[in-house]
Amino acid sequence: MAKRPIYLALVHYPVLNRHGELIASAITNLDIHDIARLARTYDLSAYYLVTPLTDQQSLARRLIDHWLKGAGGDINADRREAMRLIRVAGDIEEVCRQITLETGRPVLVYVTTAKKRADSINWSCLRKRIEDQGRNGILLLFGTASGFESSVFENADGVISPIEGDREYNHLPVRSAAAITLDRLLGDIN
Repeated sequence: MAKRPIYLALVHYPVLNRHGELIASAITNLDIHDIARLARTYDLSAYYLVTPLTDQQSLARRLIDHWLKGAGGDINADRREAMRLIRVAGDIEEVCRQITLETGRPVLVYVTTAKKRADSINWSCLRKRIEDQGRNGILLLFGTASGFESSVFENADGVISPIEGDREYNHLPVRSAAAITLDRLLGDIN
């Protein structure tokens, strides 16, 4: 296991479309390998792709296998190393069960969002919590499409303050949001 029991999940359901309707979003190739490289760079324990759709799970596994068993990994060993961190799961609850089994402790779940919320936790406070958690597993949830359905927030241990740039436009690609988040929480602050 990695030095710190920190996990990342890219969640494709339950998320909302731009009209606020509940959907399952599609898995994308760039998200798979770019976030795997982030997870390896920041020494995470695992990176989960979460979707209940069996065709999307199969697609993800085929893409991952290309890097683990196929020509992709033969050409790029660094990518293969990062892809070993990926796990596919049907829902967030399955991810939490797997982490709890792996660590022997309950997992603490923190949700990312692009929207301001009164109940959000600031970056320095969450960084301190992560440092203080010791052996407890930490799961960082990233949503796709237009963000999470409300039940995800209700079942989380905390909601992370949004990343803010231009206050009138805040719609980062999930790969960028994951990179900024991991660096703010786990990166060198010197």
